[in-house]
Amino acid sequence: MLKTIPKSKGRVRLVSLILMAVVSFYLIVCLPKPAYAMHIMEGFLPPGWAIFWWVVALPFFILGLRSLTRITKATPELKLLLALAGAFTFVLSALKMPSVTGSCSHPTGTGLGAVLFGPLAMSVLGSLVLLFQALLLAHGGLTTLGANAFSMAIVGPFVAFWLYRLVMQSGKQRLAIFIASAVADLTTYIVTSVQLALAFPAATGGFMASFIKFAGIFAVTQVPLAISEGLLTVLVWNWLSNYGHQELEMLNLMKPKTE
Repeated sequence: MLKTIPKSKGRVRLVSLILMAVVSFYLIVCLPKPAYAMHIMEGFLPPGWAIFWWVVALPFFILGLRSLTRITKATPELKLLLALAGAFTFVLSALKMPSVTGSCSHPTGTGLGAVLFGPLAMSVLGSLVLLFQALLLAHGGLTTLGANAFSMAIVGPFVAFWLYRLVMQSGKQRLAIFIASAVADLTTYIVTSVQLALAFPAATGGFMASFIKFAGIFAVTQVPLAISEGLLTVLVWNWLSNYGHQELEMLNLMKPKTE
């Protein structure tokens, strides 16, 4: 069994390189274009709300750093898989499609990492993804990083993690992966709608009217995107099950193969 480790690592490294190549191509082609993306853009939130979400998100980020430190010290062999989870999130959340508002919607890609390493680890990976996207792609912003991190890197992964554990009680792992990643995507946009509604309540109807407006607009593109993300995550999981089985065993996500 030990002889298969280099081959497994090599395949994980290959997929990581492919994802990085896709990211590089995306940066070269799309960087010159202005982005009006579904992450809350720079300067859009009032200062009070921007600070509030930073304060809420920071404790999760700090706990996530401790979680990542424990993972990498206990199992340094999983660093490549960590990189793969981060690259998967970066690539998916950078693939924007037009929304009916003139803004954009996109997948989040956080469900896979949440299942693999837990929600606290993804709070760091997701926040770093959002930081790089804000700096390199004008996708989101620095003042709104706390709000975007709370919705995509914190709430989404926690929902994915607990849904996966809940559905796994039925023994259907692929169904659990699909539901976890798809609902995490939808939850991210529900939280974003809440954040926008809190910051900009409607003159008539207040918070609830504003929330219904934002959530209804996002649902037009986000529901099919969430389903697509769930299916894609299952495909990646199938690949990991075949070629990264030992890494999944180390994470107690797969039973050892019987000879």
